[in-house]
Amino acid sequence: MIACFYFTEDGEKIAFKIRGHFQDVKIYKKENYKENLKAVFENFDKIIFISAAGIAVRLIAPYIRDKWNDPAVVVVDDMGRYVISLLSGHFGGANEFAVKVAEVLNAIPVITTASDSRGFESIDLFAKKRNFVIENPEDVKVITSLMLQKRKIAVFSDIGPVEINYPCLTREGEGFIYITCKDKFDKKYPSCVLRPKVLNVGIGCKRGTYKKQIEEAINRVFLENNLSVKCIKIMATVDLKRDERGLIEFAEEKNIPLRFFSRDEIMKVQERFRKSEFVYKSLGVYSVAEPCAFLLSPEIIVRKTAVNGVTLSVSREVFDV
Repeated sequence: MIACFYFTEDGEKIAFKIRGHFQDVKIYKKENYKENLKAVFENFDKIIFISAAGIAVRLIAPYIRDKWNDPAVVVVDDMGRYVISLLSGHFGGANEFAVKVAEVLNAIPVITTASDSRGFESIDLFAKKRNFVIENPEDVKVITSLMLQKRKIAVFSDIGPVEINYPCLTREGEGFIYITCKDKFDKKYPSCVLRPKVLNVGIGCKRGTYKKQIEEAINRVFLENNLSVKCIKIMATVDLKRDERGLIEFAEEKNIPLRFFSRDEIMKVQERFRKSEFVYKSLGVYSVAEPCAFLLSPEIIVRKTAVNGVTLSVSREVFDV
């Protein structure tokens, strides 16, 4: 969703031109912007101010949180000459958005982030493009500072080759970027750890299992196998569990997509895995966790494991560069 604020007649023309080229644009004018600004900043992905940059800065100042949560904010002068990426240039996407708006207006995009000025890819943008989770956002600042100084950076990946656009990459660096699913590993400092979303979880549970039980089971299995839960991409179970409250609540709380496979889909692959007559009598299939993990991605890295009424299996996807 895009919010567009204007304060002059010339700004109004620009606002409506922008709305003609982008979807989901809501326009606010001088008479109604004040009562809507806070809600817009908290709920919209992108904000355009058609005004002086100073006006935009003063208006958004009370609502700024951090680069990981703030929306993309761009400023267009009311003559439509310049489009300035003002806030959340990388992670929020303001830099890229400013370029798109500038194309619509035939204007000049103004990008001031340091990495872009030097022609290399920032870590936060690198992670966002590939859907990597940054383990500790504070570490990004340290490695970015080294990159701005043109220091040597080493990148280690256990999901295959992953290229980052930075001219001083070496095997022995002064800073280190780790792309890994391992929860614990030997690392050098200063470093930044990125978690790729390549692990899928097949899961089965008794009727009425609580969210806490599911969380404890997943944490235990991942800990025992030295895997990071931050690398979970999707979870899956049998379609009879569509109303399993604890499972649904866990997936929603952790923002993990939950998929339901039909018993027919499971039957097609269940011969590959250990069978349980008890599960068959209850559900009509011989197993749930391993077939569901396999159907998500065929490389099983954790076989069926039972923890207090919850069964889990983990599969791993091939990372698509």
